[in-house]
Amino acid sequence: MIEIQNVTKTHVKGQTDVHALRGVTCSIERGVFHFILGPSGSGKSSLLYLIGALDEPTSGEILFEDRPLSALTNPERDAYRRDDVGFIFQSFNLLNNLDAVDNTLVPYLPQGVSTELRDRAVEMLKQVGLGDRLDHRPHQLSGGEQQRIAIARALLKQPKLVLADEPTGELDSATGAEVFGLLRKLCADRETTVVVVTHDHSFVEPTDRILRMKDGQLQQSNS
Repeated sequence: MIEIQNVTKTHVKGQTDVHALRGVTCSIERGVFHFILGPSGSGKSSLLYLIGALDEPTSGEILFEDRPLSALTNPERDAYRRDDVGFIFQSFNLLNNLDAVDNTLVPYLPQGVSTELRDRAVEMLKQVGLGDRLDHRPHQLSGGEQQRIAIARALLKQPKLVLADEPTGELDSATGAEVFGLLRKLCADRETTVVVVTHDHSFVEPTDRILRMKDGQLQQSNS
């Protein structure tokens, strides 16, 4: 589904070059649950952002369904992020003036929201344990509850690809297990590809694909 070909990423900070990625080559398989593991600063999140077209590599190429991301026009890149990719990041990116339902529907608000889609958003929020928080705004919710809205928003679009950066960092272990259950169900039922960056190895299962990073390089893959 995704081919990552000799990708590097260098950030310039003052007069210093920071090499976040140093020639990473690997593949992301369709319908498979992937974990990117490694210590802080190993390049895990940098790789995730590049796959999601939220940043561009310094060199190398990333192909999604055989099409180079670098070849996408700006509107095509926006469409890729909106339609094909569900993002679950540590920053919740919620709008303070909207309740839980409308925050879940944010990607669709400019085009208008059908009754069916709003009902699906409500059902998704119930699935992540927020059935009694539908009319609450972010300032009325805990960090864990805000994260669950972000997860519901990502899964609502039924994306081809889910990219998750520490998706359970603000959740207790029981809720974290429920979230991974939702992600695994999406993966199994719809052949959705899931890529998770995490420090918590407790959610890794034997059938998962593991990519281990260190110092901006891929150290090990169990493909």
